[in-house]
Amino acid sequence: MIRYRCDGCHDDLPPDGAGHFIIKIEAFAAAGRLEFTKEDLARDNRTDIESLIREMATRSPDDLENEVYRALRFDLCRQCHRRYLVEPLAAIREFPPS
Repeated sequence: MIRYRCDGCHDDLPPDGAGHFIIKIEAFAAAGRLEFTKEDLARDNRTDIESLIREMATRSPDDLENEVYRALRFDLCRQCHRRYLVEPLAAIREFPPS
């Protein structure tokens, strides 16, 4: 039997799914400039690519992935779901900007 626990308050959720809410969040990098000039295409980018590869080699795969895409799923009880709907960004406000 699968046991669900609220990711907000950590109370057990009913096994029949009553009062169980699922929150799915996708965070992904916004697309940057997508236009290329003839100069961009003619430029030798080898040095930039090699530098980027060296930098990536020093970082963890999770850190790199977090800069591009992350999918999150949360199971919430009715009370935590209501709190989430009232203020979905409350958790972000708990952390000072870095």
